[in-house]
Amino acid sequence: MTPQNMKSVGFWGPKSLENKPYPAKEHAQRVADHFKRKSNTKEGTLYVAGAVQECYSFSDSSKRFRQERYFFYLTGCETPGSHVTVDVASGRTTLYLADIDEDDIMWSGYPISQADAAKRFHVDEVKYAVDLKTDLEAAKGPLLTVELNDMNSQFHDQLTVSQDFVWALDEARLIKDEFELELMRYAAAITDNCHRAVMEATKIETNECHIHAEFMYHALRQGSKAQSYDPVCCAGPNCSTLHYVTNDDDIDDKKHSVLIDAGAEWMNYTSDVTRCFPINGTWTKEHLDIYNAVLRMQSETMAKMKPGQSWDELHLLAHRILIDEFLKLGIFKGDADEIFANKVSAPFFPHGLGHVLGLDTHDVGGEPNYDDADPLLAYLRLRRPLQQGMVVTNEPGIYFSPFLLEKPLKDETMLKYINKDVVDKYWYIGGVRIEDDIVITKDGYENLTKITSDPVEIEKIVKKGLEKQFHNVV
Repeated sequence: MTPQNMKSVGFWGPKSLENKPYPAKEHAQRVADHFKRKSNTKEGTLYVAGAVQECYSFSDSSKRFRQERYFFYLTGCETPGSHVTVDVASGRTTLYLADIDEDDIMWSGYPISQADAAKRFHVDEVKYAVDLKTDLEAAKGPLLTVELNDMNSQFHDQLTVSQDFVWALDEARLIKDEFELELMRYAAAITDNCHRAVMEATKIETNECHIHAEFMYHALRQGSKAQSYDPVCCAGPNCSTLHYVTNDDDIDDKKHSVLIDAGAEWMNYTSDVTRCFPINGTWTKEHLDIYNAVLRMQSETMAKMKPGQSWDELHLLAHRILIDEFLKLGIFKGDADEIFANKVSAPFFPHGLGHVLGLDTHDVGGEPNYDDADPLLAYLRLRRPLQQGMVVTNEPGIYFSPFLLEKPLKDETMLKYINKDVVDKYWYIGGVRIEDDIVITKDGYENLTKITSDPVEIEKIVKKGLEKQFHNVV
């Protein structure tokens, strides 16, 4: 088989990255440097197996392929059945492509060639998997990996799982380089368009699945074939469920509020955006009350984002703002400091302010502490100061969940600060969350999310969409 027969790689994506290879060597060197500092190991080989294409049980239908994220970070390669090694001392990176299967070529076409792989992924050397066993046997020092699995089962006797290697990968992935940021900007731009399209199509969205379909359609039209996560598309009381993915309930006249949490991927780099809007184009008083409270939580915490800023402090500031807004609305009563000390805001804002974003939606390196006894902090996925190059979400929310509020509304200690009669006016909203994707810069931040969160502008978009669809029908 000659190289001319092998698959050549085209380009579709950010123009700023055209003709630029994925920075695999730089990523590998970064990981090797972190590993050496952490483990004090000067030589050895770091090894990661890529994912394989799997079929469903008792079927020859393939599951959607999802490349192993540590492998992708080190290579940029999407080819199933591949491997990568990194020499600890030098950072030299070798990509092992899956061995060529002639039957597979008949069904799926030619795979990428060694020459094109070297250009596209910028590794030091490209080989085939058949060479891996010999190379590992000849390697000096320990052979270290992130996990023992079916993909590397033939090497289990040689490999050692290294938590220092996992830590080094996480630390490297935490700080994004400009190549990665360009991919995330591109994914964010696609996502912006999809969210706007959803807002403009409310006339035909009579079921939550229509919202889901509208987002997916516009993502696919822009070349994003995969979503960062299952979209959350809900209306009315369903918006009180944080990760609601049923997405099949009817949207009737009683469900005034819509929440969509959805993000497109580009080259495995994610976006994660949430927007809320009134289904008929006009905010109800209660819906707008809560929306503006969440918007203030987001805008005031975002204004403080910069290197060195404690994420815990930002999260607790969001709770302080919620308490202040609830006192103004009459939902809370009493002293703000007492309300904060008694954690009364926790069931109304039960999740963290945000999380690290990258190759995973909830990306690595955040150092969460899910054993924290403080209910205001237990679900924080990020528990370290912000650093330049980190990408995080800023996603405060307020929810009126019967499940979360059942105990507080029966607890005399909590009920002392809650006006139940006023709470009753807000059940129909379900919940409001506003989420943007934020890059921490040298002096502050860059907001990757451009779709408006201004409630006046959102009303205009929804109403314009309704009018346009009305005229098209007529």
